[in-house]
Amino acid sequence: MKLALGTVQFGLDYGIANQTGMVSIDEAGRILLAASNHNIDTLDTAIAYGESETRLGEIGVNEFKVISKLPSVPDDCKDISDWVRTSVAASLSRLKLNKLYGLLLHRPAQLLQSYGDEYYAALLKLQDDGLVQNLGLSIYEPAELDMIPDKYSYQIVQGPFNILDERMIKSGWLNKLADSGVEFHARSIFLQGLLLMSKDKRPAKFDRWNKLWALWDNWLLDMDTDPVAACVSYAVSHTEVTKVVVGVNTALQLEEIITAADTDVAGLPINMTTNDIDLINPARWSAL
Repeated sequence: MKLALGTVQFGLDYGIANQTGMVSIDEAGRILLAASNHNIDTLDTAIAYGESETRLGEIGVNEFKVISKLPSVPDDCKDISDWVRTSVAASLSRLKLNKLYGLLLHRPAQLLQSYGDEYYAALLKLQDDGLVQNLGLSIYEPAELDMIPDKYSYQIVQGPFNILDERMIKSGWLNKLADSGVEFHARSIFLQGLLLMSKDKRPAKFDRWNKLWALWDNWLLDMDTDPVAACVSYAVSHTEVTKVVVGVNTALQLEEIITAADTDVAGLPINMTTNDIDLINPARWSAL
């Protein structure tokens, strides 16, 4: 199964279209059961995702490949190696696991700091000690990959990828990663739910892209296609994409996405992609 389950909703009130808040632990258990029943074997979490790791540990995730992420190195950090090891040990303790399938850096650019070599050495030590299987980077734009020196190798890259955002394709990085045997995990395929919202539910601050929304809404209507099916089908159809990370608030939503992953959707409308960072980077939305 190409889908992976994102679990930020298990620990935080997340997503512009989220009407229900943080997922309850009972519903989280039902979501994980549905994932297991459909052969979804990979979970994505992070130290910064509130209670997510703790809740996953309480439910039990031994049968899954779990990927977590290190937050930014604190400005007052005196010992990078100790900080890395302590952070990961705490993460494993919360998850009740002996090993992570993947450990990603939330701020890969910190490898460019004066302590970059020490930081990377500490990460390699985790691999050598069997605490982490794969190292990786969590990026917001492919330009971040251009900055990482070749001496720092990695096995997983997670980044944004959706109908509006084809930067990974246009930059050439999607093919480069595939050719190098690096897993690419696509996230934000629904653009935090914005691509799933109907015209009357879409916040007014996004009206400046009304021409784009009209194209999208009309295509969905003409093709009689559900936006979930279109977004999921688009992401899973790219052979260079190893995993498609999806976050849900209910087990029913996950079932719908799993069904959508098996649905063939006709070619998408042209001119849907955009390079407008104000739209495709949710971190910019608060300033709109």
